[in-house]
Amino acid sequence: MTIYHLSGELRGTALREAWIAAGVLHHENPLGSGSKKFSDIGADGTIAGIAVNLPESVVEINGFIYPGLLDTHTHIGMNHGAAAPSDAQMRQRLEICAKHGVTAIRDSGGQRNPNEVACIGLPKVIHCGQHIARRKRYTRYLAVEVEPGDLLAEVEVQAAKSDGWIKIIGDWIDRERGDLTPLWEADLLQAAVERAHELGVKVTVHTFAAETVPMILAAGVDGIEHGTGMSFAEIEMAREAGIVLTPTVNQISRFPEFAAAGHRFPVYQKRMLGMDLQRSEHLQMFVDAGIDLLMGSDTAEDVAERGLWVELETAVANGMPADTVMAAASWRGRELLGFDTWGAGAPADFVVYETDPEQDITVVSRPKHVFIDGIEIF
Repeated sequence: MTIYHLSGELRGTALREAWIAAGVLHHENPLGSGSKKFSDIGADGTIAGIAVNLPESVVEINGFIYPGLLDTHTHIGMNHGAAAPSDAQMRQRLEICAKHGVTAIRDSGGQRNPNEVACIGLPKVIHCGQHIARRKRYTRYLAVEVEPGDLLAEVEVQAAKSDGWIKIIGDWIDRERGDLTPLWEADLLQAAVERAHELGVKVTVHTFAAETVPMILAAGVDGIEHGTGMSFAEIEMAREAGIVLTPTVNQISRFPEFAAAGHRFPVYQKRMLGMDLQRSEHLQMFVDAGIDLLMGSDTAEDVAERGLWVELETAVANGMPADTVMAAASWRGRELLGFDTWGAGAPADFVVYETDPEQDITVVSRPKHVFIDGIEIF
């Protein structure tokens, strides 16, 4: 058995040091109180003449250590086409995430459940089922498309497929009106959220448009994705309601691309470009309001190019404090979604950096060590 001794800057905890042994975290030296430092073990396997159970090896891990990163808005089980991802494609995406320190994922809508390829050494996944949208009111192939009368039944279907969260599309471009509009009436959305809650499932909602926000808040949702139309007062309301918000900074930085693609709809185009101009100011509103933030890359096939490490760098480049970003991507985000952090006996999922990512966020693309279930996978 290999024992790992963690020391340096342990983020998100008051612990000064910790140990990994048998796949889990220890707050005390698993060799016993007689061995405060591994360097005290002599070549004869004793400390001051007292025999100890010497492990096969003891590895010192020093650096800036965080509970493994959490990408709370990615799509490991989704393709932007008619064919769902294969086992090999999902496994490859998970491996890319793990290599970059992502040890937990909320798969925020996809045709397949990545847990079908789960194994030791891959990130843990919360699957949200498949997006729920209306016909021709979302990107083709991605969502289960239903009309309002079938929304509650589809909530039940996706709740059964999920791991405790489902995702509903709140607004999208209405080509007849040439602008973003809500997909659902307020009372129907509220009924859908209530039904999900009756089934023990939480609901996160995609929204860009300001018009959708009041009905989302009234519906009692648990999460908001993007949230670009929220006012400061609405952000404060969401905070008070315990709603978690995923800003997907890299994705909303692409609003000029979306506007260009929607050139046939000048009202939509103007709205998207207007929100883009206010991006940094709006992100600062999230920070100032103190709402619980999660970090998500909004990736699928492109996870190798735009993974969570890119999201974190982009967030800081847009003015979000690096310590806020790292907490949301690590220990605080994990706590909010029910993943372990520094608890004794918890699965040992950690990422270690040579230098401080809160001083230089680009370090997140270059982890020194990554542990999943106590196994050093990188």
